[in-house]
Amino acid sequence: MIDEESRIQLIDYRVEQAKSTAREAQFLLNNDMLRGAMNRIYYSMFYMVQALSLKFQFESSKHSQLLGWFNKTFIHSGEIDVRFSKIITKGYNLRTKGDYATIYTLDKQEILEMYNEMNEFIEEIERFLKR
Repeated sequence: MIDEESRIQLIDYRVEQAKSTAREAQFLLNNDMLRGAMNRIYYSMFYMVQALSLKFQFESSKHSQLLGWFNKTFIHSGEIDVRFSKIITKGYNLRTKGDYATIYTLDKQEILEMYNEMNEFIEEIERFLKR
């Protein structure tokens, strides 16, 4: 168990990590490196959910467990709009296909849309963290 000050610092670190990773995604997208861009888009959102989990003292390094907690705690309760669950789930699925599928071609327009949705996701979770 970490003390309150350390927890707050770690939350801030995860938020900054998310924003830095979003900048990496933009760079990769601008240079037509779609697989890497999609990976960074997803991880940017994942780090924001990690920040949220730290605030509410939930710990998991497993993606599916963390996303399940996010949905159960914030989406099903109506505290965060279901749209944001759909965004991160779509990001997770595209990242998984891009990273692990034998052959999978990512569509640049779809990745651009995901990038814009990622930015909305980051803003929404950051707003929620500041409550």
